[in-house]
Amino acid sequence: MMKSDRLIFYIDGFNLYFGLKSRGWRKYYWLDLEQMCSRLLRPNQELVKIRYFTARINQSPEDKRKRQQTYLEALETLPLVQIHYGAYLATPQKCIKCSHEFTKYSEKRSDVNIAVKLITDAMENLYDSAVLISADSDLTPAVEAIGKHFPSKRIRLFFPPERSSVSLRNACHIYCGVLNKTTVSRSQLPHTVISKAGHPLTRPVHWS
Repeated sequence: MMKSDRLIFYIDGFNLYFGLKSRGWRKYYWLDLEQMCSRLLRPNQELVKIRYFTARINQSPEDKRKRQQTYLEALETLPLVQIHYGAYLATPQKCIKCSHEFTKYSEKRSDVNIAVKLITDAMENLYDSAVLISADSDLTPAVEAIGKHFPSKRIRLFFPPERSSVSLRNACHIYCGVLNKTTVSRSQLPHTVISKAGHPLTRPVHWS
């Protein structure tokens, strides 16, 4: 009997979100990561874990923050999903043309967190193949390190919609393509999910 290929998915949350946003797929934000990853499996592959990397947008408008919080609580109900948090930082900016001052918000540390988990999971032999869903070229050195130090491991790559990276694609062993509409549209959470604390989590109206 052939041994199954153990897979861990590493999902760059903001990269995926902005990819969906670029395509105008807001109605697919209520994404069931377990369903989506299961649809991407091939025969003789076993899904053992999904690592989702993001940051809480607590400095953003309250309605946006609440939508994200609802979604994160919904994800916490999925047995195979583990959420890893980076930071969401506010940086003062000034327009070089008119000197207008404004605040720019940006997510930090997800690329580092993904790189660390890719390598430490390989060290602990938790996967045979890692599946990246990202187009962040900053992950290229970590993927190259896996290839050098863990030659039996394979890194598979899916790009989020409207995202790509030549260096990351070249570094990964197998390029699997871009996440398509069929995959994400058929991988939606139920309209209402019961949280771990026992209260209902309803799909945000803004995402309908």
